Amino acid sequence: MGRVPGGAVSLLVTEIFGPTFQGEGPSAGQLAAFLRLSRCNLTCTWCDTPESWDASRYDLTAITRRMTDAQALHEVLAIPAPLVVITGGEPLLQKDRLVWLADMFRANRRRVEIETNGTIVPSRGLLDAVKQWNVSPKLANSGVPENKRIRPDALAMFVSSGRTAFKFVVESPADLEEIARLEEKYGLTPIWVMPQATSSPQVLTAMREIADETLARRWNLSTRLHILLEGTSVR
Repeated sequence: MGRVPGGAVSLLVTEIFGPTFQGEGPSAGQLAAFLRLSRCNLTCTWCDTPESWDASRYDLTAITRRMTDAQALHEVLAIPAPLVVITGGEPLLQKDRLVWLADMFRANRRRVEIETNGTIVPSRGLLDAVKQWNVSPKLANSGVPENKRIRPDALAMFVSSGRTAFKFVVESPADLEEIARLEEKYGLTPIWVMPQATSSPQVLTAMREIADETLARRWNLSTRLHILLEGTSVR
């Protein structure tokens, strides 16, 4: 799908916000603007942004903004932050609409990260336009069947890019064994582990529980900075 001159390519957007801090993964703590796209192809039980996809609880028509790529570009560039994080939902459901946008962010000296669940193969143009991919394959704790949440072809593409960090949401130390199996089977590296939590005390307690084994496996440990700062995952 090519971009139509004049900003005619539309995006389904849940929200645009910032400046704020990137809360997770290798860029945690960095000043960022967020473009959160609507809709997702998974239904994780612990999802902290259900308003981007869960029609059983939210009126997605009322929440979703339909914007042209040019409008989204203008609104994000008005936020004074060097990092642009495109997230969701699952942003790669709209992958063909993101190539021009990612190129324009880069042309305006903004670094671009895309956060994805790793089930959709990105186009080569988008893969090359994005500075950092934060791929978060879902574990069994998500409640999603493995054949839906683990897609070998997509994971192989992200591994081959050399610009991907694999970020896993952990509910208990037992989840680390599942991560290790995925690491070995698909060659995932580098790996970041972070707790599934909705409050500051839960984040700190869970990080303490998984820290030693995460270190022993030579993985990286991520906090959830936005929860620590705000006290809850709900903004």
